[in-house]
Amino acid sequence: MSNYQSIVEKNKETYLQELIDLLKFPSISADPAYKVDVMSCAQFVSDKMNALGLDKVEIISTKGYPVVYGEKIIDPSKPTILAYGHYDVQPADPIELWTSPPFEPVIKDGKIFARGSADDKGQFYMHFKALEILLSENKLNCNVKCIIEGEEEIGSEHLEEFVNTYKDKLKADCIVISDTSMISNEHPSITTGLRGLAYMEVEVTGPNRDLHSGVYGGAVGNPINTLCKMIASLQDENGTITIPHFYDKILEVSAEERAAMSKAPFDMTEYKKHLDIDEVFGEKEYSVLERVSIRPTLDVNGIWGGYIGEGAKTVLPSKAFAKISMRLVPNQDYNEISKLFEAHFKSIAPKYVKVKVTPHHGGEPAVTPTESNAYKAAEKAVEITYGKTPIPLRTGGSIPIVTMFKRVLGIDTVLLGFGLDTDAIHSPNEHYHVWNYLKGIETLCCFYEEMGR
Repeated sequence: MSNYQSIVEKNKETYLQELIDLLKFPSISADPAYKVDVMSCAQFVSDKMNALGLDKVEIISTKGYPVVYGEKIIDPSKPTILAYGHYDVQPADPIELWTSPPFEPVIKDGKIFARGSADDKGQFYMHFKALEILLSENKLNCNVKCIIEGEEEIGSEHLEEFVNTYKDKLKADCIVISDTSMISNEHPSITTGLRGLAYMEVEVTGPNRDLHSGVYGGAVGNPINTLCKMIASLQDENGTITIPHFYDKILEVSAEERAAMSKAPFDMTEYKKHLDIDEVFGEKEYSVLERVSIRPTLDVNGIWGGYIGEGAKTVLPSKAFAKISMRLVPNQDYNEISKLFEAHFKSIAPKYVKVKVTPHHGGEPAVTPTESNAYKAAEKAVEITYGKTPIPLRTGGSIPIVTMFKRVLGIDTVLLGFGLDTDAIHSPNEHYHVWNYLKGIETLCCFYEEMGR
């Protein structure tokens, strides 16, 4: 138990209401229709930074959505922590699968249901409340700088330019990000590695217009049929990716680290039950936990073309499209992988179609050090509040800015997240457990206190 538990419990309803107010903003960065909402959310974040007592708060423009900045410099000789988060969220589609409106937050069964609740509004807002507590109790003994951006869900396209422009402003000893998950509340963990990402869009074109499938079917290649065959060929029956040279530069994980990973609790029966699947899929040489953390992947994220309206329309479509993402592991450069994908995808196209490949955003994989002062402070904080030493664990998601921060600012990151894999981030009915939100505030109080020692 920490010294902060009673404070958090006393202010529980206020902390929850403030988060609910934040979650009401449909700050969807991917859709220009929500531009006003994204900008309004940035203003809300700025107002809250001012209210908790940060100094030099400003909304800093970029070529896209702005970054909200604030700081509290207690003593220049003390360590400085740069806390990062993002106020933008994923689109809520498909809306019809939500049990409550995605931007009308509700609390039920001990969970806050809303888009952005776990990714990342609920998690970055824990830092605001932790800093508010420390300042009100006169216990903040380190310097803190906060940057909350509005483009993470579209690849943080303008963040590197922002960081380069404001290098001096952002000088710090470490970065802390709460945008990851733990194994469970019974088995707390700290993320020590993330996969990278290469995100592609492909377009397959056949005839110059949609055709009558009865008149032309059998003589003209169907772009949707062709696209499906091309995509299917990108992996074999074991889930191994067939793109030439895709695996050439992978940094293999040592037997020792794989053995350490195998100690993390995992219940296959519960895993399949939770997902309502009869069997898992993937490379047979690797466990499920390894497949989703230390191995690269290729997945179709969306596919469309032809007629999808009500009733029947017997059309042979002119075009077919798909969006494809590849999760990458250390030593895989997303620009190089994107080029390998494009060259291969075009090479397997039959002559009766034309292919266009458009790379979208991407990012490098990251491995964070476990010997740093920041990691040790995070480990100690979790020990205090959870009563257990956290398990260091690589996870499957991507936060490309971790490697960018290291490259541009020369600073290592500690990934101190409090979500759970069951939070349905990026999916309908995203939620964040109230217990995790409050425990995160308490733990972050301890983290900042440990960093100042």
